Amino acid sequence: MQRLEKQLALIIEIDQLKAVLRQTKVKSAEGRRENSAEHSWQVALLAVLLEEHANEPVNLSRVIKMLLIHDIVEIDAGDTFVYDAAASAEQEEKELAAAKRLFGLLPDDQSDALLSLWLEFESAKTADAKYAKALDRMMPMLLNYNNQGQSWVEHGVSRDQIVAVNGRIADGSEVLWQKMLHVIDYAVEQGWVKA
Repeated sequence: MQRLEKQLALIIEIDQLKAVLRQTKVKSAEGRRENSAEHSWQVALLAVLLEEHANEPVNLSRVIKMLLIHDIVEIDAGDTFVYDAAASAEQEEKELAAAKRLFGLLPDDQSDALLSLWLEFESAKTADAKYAKALDRMMPMLLNYNNQGQSWVEHGVSRDQIVAVNGRIADGSEVLWQKMLHVIDYAVEQGWVKA
């Protein structure tokens, strides 16, 4: 019973992820910012739908797990705008502390397994993590593209910034990165992104 109580404690704790707002707005409800729980669900679905485009064979179950847990740390650490270099530099330490606290609510075996999986995602060295990281970077780009460059425009983001931050998509899927380069070029043509 104590095991179940620990599992339920994390389940209730992660409900807070629904209140962590991201910079990108959802396409379906004009003007409303996406929350991190929605983002995690959507990138997990991307993993299923786009698996054939991964550079290497991946273990889809592991990738989905990574994507479902990758932003849980934002409950404590908050969401950092990916193009804010100064804030991003501080974020790593805050996220690690959050991962240890949140996964630490679980029984030891599950805590260790999820922390290990989260660290694998963060380091993006395995085929599974590279693919998962690619999708995590790609989804906000797709939303920006379908919202007339919304967060890029609001923050005055340049093409060079987008390429520098998102170039690692190619590590997980060269096909998806080529598609995103077209998205970036279109955004520049439309004036949503500084050339």
